[in-house]
Amino acid sequence: MKNIVVMISGNGSNLQAIIDATTSGYINGKIVAVISNKASAYGLERAKKANIPTFVFARKQFSDNLAMDSAIAEKIEQLNADLIVLAGYMKILTPEFTQRFTGKIINIHPSLLPKYAGLNTHQRAMDAGDTEHGMTIHFVNEEVDGGAIILQSKVPIYPDDELDDVIQRVYEQEHRCYPLVVEWFCSNRLYLKNGKAYLDEQQLACQGYAFE
Repeated sequence: MKNIVVMISGNGSNLQAIIDATTSGYINGKIVAVISNKASAYGLERAKKANIPTFVFARKQFSDNLAMDSAIAEKIEQLNADLIVLAGYMKILTPEFTQRFTGKIINIHPSLLPKYAGLNTHQRAMDAGDTEHGMTIHFVNEEVDGGAIILQSKVPIYPDDELDDVIQRVYEQEHRCYPLVVEWFCSNRLYLKNGKAYLDEQQLACQGYAFE
C-alpha cells in the first residue's frame, strides 16, 4: 500500500474525492498527511474529519521559498510518502523540490494543457470562443503546469453557458479522474521514465490518456 501526501491551498474538493476513494478501497493507498500553505483552507477540515494528520507551512514563517519547500520536503520524507498529490496547491514549487521528488508528484489543472496554463482558465477558454474545455492530470516538473501529461478529459462549452456551468462540468471530471490516476500509481501501473508517462508499460501519447 502506497503512502500519499496531498497538498492543498483551498476548499479541497479533489482531496475529498481521493479521501472517499481510499476509504472505499478503490485506491490501494493511504493518505498519511494533508499539507497546506493556508491555515484557513477548508480542505484541512475535510482531512481532520477523516482523521488524517494535517500540517500548515505558511510562507511568512520562512526566509524564502526554498527554505519553505525544504521544510515541506523534510516532512514528506519523514512520512515515507510514495506519492505527492497537488490538489489545488496554489504556490509554485521550487525546482529543488520538484527535482527531489521527480516521478512522485502529480498535479491537476483545469484546462486541456498546453492551452491555458496558469489561472482563470475557464474564463479564458470562454473568452476565446472555445467549444470545448477540460482538465489535465500530469507529472510535475520545474515548468509551471508542465510535465508529462497522464490523462485529459474534455467537456463541452455551449453558447448559452455561464461561467459556473463550465466550472461545474470540469469539477465533475476532476472528481472522477483524479482518484483513477492515483489508483494507477498506487497499483504500480503508472510511472515516469525519461520525462515520459507510462501506463501498463506503454508510453502515453503527448496528450496522455483520453478519458471519455
